[in-house]
Amino acid sequence: MLNLHHLNSFVMLQQTGSFTEAAARLRIGQSTVTQHIQRLEKSLGRQLVFRDTHQVKLTAEGEALLGYARGMLDMNGKVASLFGESRLRGRLRLGVSEDVVASRLTSILEDFIRLYPLVDLELTVALSAVLYQMQDIGALDLVLAKRHIGETHGRLLYREPLVWLARDPDLALRGDVLPLIAFPPPSITRRVAQEALDREKMAWRIVCTCGSLSGLTAAARAGMGVLVQPRSMAPAGLKEIPADRLPVLEDVEFVLVPRRGADAALTEALSSLIVAQIAPQNLG
Repeated sequence: MLNLHHLNSFVMLQQTGSFTEAAARLRIGQSTVTQHIQRLEKSLGRQLVFRDTHQVKLTAEGEALLGYARGMLDMNGKVASLFGESRLRGRLRLGVSEDVVASRLTSILEDFIRLYPLVDLELTVALSAVLYQMQDIGALDLVLAKRHIGETHGRLLYREPLVWLARDPDLALRGDVLPLIAFPPPSITRRVAQEALDREKMAWRIVCTCGSLSGLTAAARAGMGVLVQPRSMAPAGLKEIPADRLPVLEDVEFVLVPRRGADAALTEALSSLIVAQIAPQNLG
């Protein structure tokens, strides 16, 4: 009989690719995660994980086990929710800013649906300012988004610098007018970039506007211009432009904002998972 605690450590290790990260998210010691994997391998008589100094990857046997492990944990969560004393059920409307979706949302949702299978999640992805507007009219229960430095709404998760990005910084800065790739208004990153350039009296023009980060990333990778993003969320294939070549951008803060009157148990259940995964020590 496979131990569910061992399987949980195995799945989390696959999600994070790190024993240290898996231990932090599970809130147990790294040695405990190691023991769980060793005991799981011993019980199956197979090596499940390749380990080296840089990363952790699953073996072919580990990949074969992964789907079954997720299924067993999912079934255990459903049974626990159905018969547990504190089972949660209902609907939770979550709003998430576009850049968070691209980098961190998948693992958060995996944990949430496993732990709370009776909760129906309604997900909205949009610009931070749009999400706050929707929450103001009662359309969202919980928002995970950005705010400007100096604003006080929400529960602060972490603060991060914005950076200028381009496929080829030298080519992007060659002309007299800086080509900007940006979300449409009322985007926080767009406003920060424009205000920074205006302060330095640098000419700019918007060469591409898109409400989707994947669209903006495609334009930047095609060499159309310069994109602004939080440093840890910089898309692959783009280079950070050195600080001495463009104005310094102010930081942004990522926050959780529950709606007044929303189901406190549901919002706190998801909030606790988000805080555990999007904490300063967990940033890449």
